Parts: sequence; C-alpha cells; structure tokens
Amino acid sequence: MQASLEQLSQIIVFAGLETAEKISLQSDTQVQRHSKGEIILHEGDRLPAKLYAVVSGAIQVTKTATTGKETILRALAAGEIFAAPALLGNGISPATVTAESDCEVLTVERDALLKAIGENPEIALRMLMVFNSRIQQLHETVHGLVSERAIVRLARLIQYFYAESGTESTPKGECLKVKLSYYRMARSSGITYEECVRLIKSLKTVIAYSRGGTIMILNANKLDAIASGDIDL
Repeated sequence: MQASLEQLSQIIVFAGLETAEKISLQSDTQVQRHSKGEIILHEGDRLPAKLYAVVSGAIQVTKTATTGKETILRALAAGEIFAAPALLGNGISPATVTAESDCEVLTVERDALLKAIGENPEIALRMLMVFNSRIQQLHETVHGLVSERAIVRLARLIQYFYAESGTESTPKGECLKVKLSYYRMARSSGITYEECVRLIKSLKTVIAYSRGGTIMILNANKLDAIASGDIDL
C-alpha cells in the first residue's frame, strides 16, 4: 500500500518537508508489513533501486562470516533508513535484515527520491549524516573487536543501548527499555554465549540481569569507567 503523509513524516531524512513535497513523493512509495522473525532482505540479495526505511517496529541487521558465525551489526527503530547499497553501491544487500518485531517498511523509488533531493538538497545532507554515523560506528566496532577486551566491548554495547533506546527509572536503578538477551549481546560484541554469561555475572555490582533480557543499571559511573577501559574486574 502507498505511504501516508504521516508515515513519510516519521522518516528521519524526510523530517521537515513541506506537505506539498511529501505529496509529490507519495505515488512512488510503498509500505509493506513484516511479522516478527521474518527475513526482509537476505545477504547477497539483488536490491531494487529504492530507499528503504522503517516506519514502525524494529529491524535487526546481521552479517554472517565465512566460518558461519553470525554477528549483529545494528538494530534500527522507526524512522531509520537502511540498505544503502540499493542507492549508493552495487545494489547487493551486504547483510541480512530481519524483523525484530512486527514492523512496517517503507520504500521510495530512486527516481522520485532524486527529484525530491533536487528540490530539497537537505534530504541528501541528512542521508549523508546517517551513513557517516554508521561508518563511524562500524569503524569503532572493528577497532574494538581487534584491540579491546571483551568486558570493554560488552560495557560499550550496554552503553549504546542505554543512549539509543533510553531507560525507565525504578527504585533500584535505570532499566533499559530494550531487552538484551545473552545471545544477542554475545553476537553483537563478538564473544561466545558462555563468555557473555560469565562477564554479565562479573558485572553484578554494575548491572542486574533478569530472565528475558531485562537489564538494570545499578552503577552508571562504574559502567562508564569499564567501557572506557579505566578499570577492570
């Protein structure tokens, strides 16, 4: 189905567009629903020349190594764009995109997007800012996998979701709004499941982990110090 003006407004790169500009994009948009766990794009897929964005729900981007090991590259929420190679690269999906929850994905045809950029170059600037931020995150991730200790990578991962998804205040501390299972944390930080369990237990004075992936921040300052490599456990 075609995207509504409200759905277009939710996409970061289209924020601030005039109503007339969004109306001109509408006929070249499509919104598709995906169920939790459904694969939206397979690694290696040939991608149509479109802009892809999450309208509602959340998606997960994963990469599989030649050894078969799968690593979570990022999780994206509503408003985020993805699948950059469809517009800027070789048109091949570099990773697998899976629906982390029931979600809706919006696409915009490349020609319509280029026309909109011609009329409002701010769209291109916002896209570049997003992709530049992703490149920096990827660089930090690769650097961390090569040079940082596992406990530091794990602490930084928790910090990332602390900042990205937010927390809810409770009498015991700040509870992450997003659920982080051992499996997800292990795949995101390049460690084994068993090592992740061991490290989380070693952080018992810093965070509290509950079944289902609920994480409570007990000592934010100590978590910051561990993530910075200033203290060890």
